[in-house]
Amino acid sequence: MSRFLPFALPDIGDEEIEEVVDTLRSGWLSTGPKAKRFESEFAAFLGAGDLHAIAVNSATAGLHLAVEALGISAGDEVIVPTHTFTATAEVVRYMGADPVFVDVDERSYCIDADSMASRITTRTRAIIPVHYAGLAADMGAITALAHEKGLAIIEDAAHALPTKLNGQMIGTLGTDCTVFSFYATKTIATGEGGMLVTRREDIARRARVMRLHGIDRDAFDRYVSDKPAWWYQVVAPGFKYNMPDIAAAIGLQQLRKADRFRERRALLARRYDDAFADLPIALPPRRQGDSHAWHLYVIRLLADARIGRDELISRIAQRGIGTSVHYVPLHQQPYWRDRYSLRAEDFPVSQELYERGISLPLYTRMTDDDQERVIAAFRDLVLGR
Repeated sequence: MSRFLPFALPDIGDEEIEEVVDTLRSGWLSTGPKAKRFESEFAAFLGAGDLHAIAVNSATAGLHLAVEALGISAGDEVIVPTHTFTATAEVVRYMGADPVFVDVDERSYCIDADSMASRITTRTRAIIPVHYAGLAADMGAITALAHEKGLAIIEDAAHALPTKLNGQMIGTLGTDCTVFSFYATKTIATGEGGMLVTRREDIARRARVMRLHGIDRDAFDRYVSDKPAWWYQVVAPGFKYNMPDIAAAIGLQQLRKADRFRERRALLARRYDDAFADLPIALPPRRQGDSHAWHLYVIRLLADARIGRDELISRIAQRGIGTSVHYVPLHQQPYWRDRYSLRAEDFPVSQELYERGISLPLYTRMTDDDQERVIAAFRDLVLGR
């Protein structure tokens, strides 16, 4: 049998290894000079000179810091898509506030901007749109609604590096905050890690304090400032969300490859498109003129497909190919379903995507031969062979 082809693999080269070794030899393993460099180079990569970038140990941490910095608290509501990972909603509950779930748009699988307006109440404080699979949400409509209603926007960009909307990089759109993920399967990977970016000085200042126990100076700042290294002040009950230099070292080298990684992912996506054009499936959404990060390649089986989604996943695994589902939506998850009395029929697009959707392998270490193997197996199974 052929070797197992995984759903995703990080693309780590000698450059990342050498940068990590340099960090180990430096003696600075926690948050230090590499994390500072990563923040600076990340902001420069996005291309907006007035951005603050705050490195954290996960995108979940970044989302939590953003919600906290905006002062969202018990009794408040935050609008989120149901078709997302639980972190998007759980950070709202961390603050005692309530997520309000909205279906996604079939044209993008991102939050349905038209459905949001009816869910806004006097308690609503913010919207957290998710740029699903690497495609930007309809930020024009979302921003217009937020401005009309006086709501903050926190972009969940865990899938969206580098994604462009109307030629503008996600992270530079002028929303309150954007949060990226560097988890092991993401378009650039540090193992665990994330980045919160914002133009708002008040949010950046609060996030920097709260990411490390509410201390008014990071450890690295204490060692390079003119004040005694042992001196610090706790100004708030903060969290332990800082990114260590080992992760930042990987991130520095991954960031330099981000554009090349996106080009390879886009090429693989186009090859899938061409190979599957005649099948009874819906190809992944995309928007003319925008740049898709292609974190995921998600297809949806149509009603006349000869195989069900679950059987397809099982049988393609028997051929040594890994796949995944993104996601089991939050209205199906016991905690969210039961706490907020959520019903599948209220989220028809998300429910159908869940029941019929499958994410195929898509990663930069995937060879052309690897992809041909996926294409051949997928075509055979969908055509009933």
